[in-house]
Amino acid sequence: MLTYKDLDKTKKAFIFELDDVLYPQKDYLLQVYYLFANFLEYTETVPPANELISFFKKAYEHHGTANIFERAAEAFAIDLKYLENFNRVHVNAKLPLKLLLFEEVKELLYEIVNDNKDIFVLTKGNPLMQLNKIKQIEWGKLGQKVKAYFYDELFLQGHEQPLTFLLQENDLTLKDVLIFNRSNEYQKEEKERQIDYISIDLLLTSK
Repeated sequence: MLTYKDLDKTKKAFIFELDDVLYPQKDYLLQVYYLFANFLEYTETVPPANELISFFKKAYEHHGTANIFERAAEAFAIDLKYLENFNRVHVNAKLPLKLLLFEEVKELLYEIVNDNKDIFVLTKGNPLMQLNKIKQIEWGKLGQKVKAYFYDELFLQGHEQPLTFLLQENDLTLKDVLIFNRSNEYQKEEKERQIDYISIDLLLTSK
């Protein structure tokens, strides 16, 4: 398992993706499913929320998020009009429980802060949903030390390389930063631009 002492000390900043890098994405999704199931039971009286929650959990564990609403709709005869509500709660859910950072990541972030280095989040996906997640993470004292950028938003604004925008705005170069991501992300860009990249799997003992 990698620790902060194993990292290049010449780096001035560290950039993290969000989902399954800073925190377990399932912790967000399972609460979204919980909220939707309770909303549907309150609105239609059926299906029972606990049964739908159990279905969502099993479907997610076996198939991921792909077509999960359609699977539930078929199993419980849910009106497809509720797909809009299902999608909406993904974006603006007010979670019952705070999202917790991976313990190894939290320790790393504190060490970065104590070493007076910068921390950035550069995350892909719906910017409103990603911001909603960030707001509901239990950051503790780290909250004021993390600056977030939204890849899709920057791209739509005309920044074809959002990472370059982040670097320029903070007077950094590629050599100044280290990116933490999932093993299947950024690999093509990393090879093309010689970005220093580490898979989060090397940090997490639970992975």
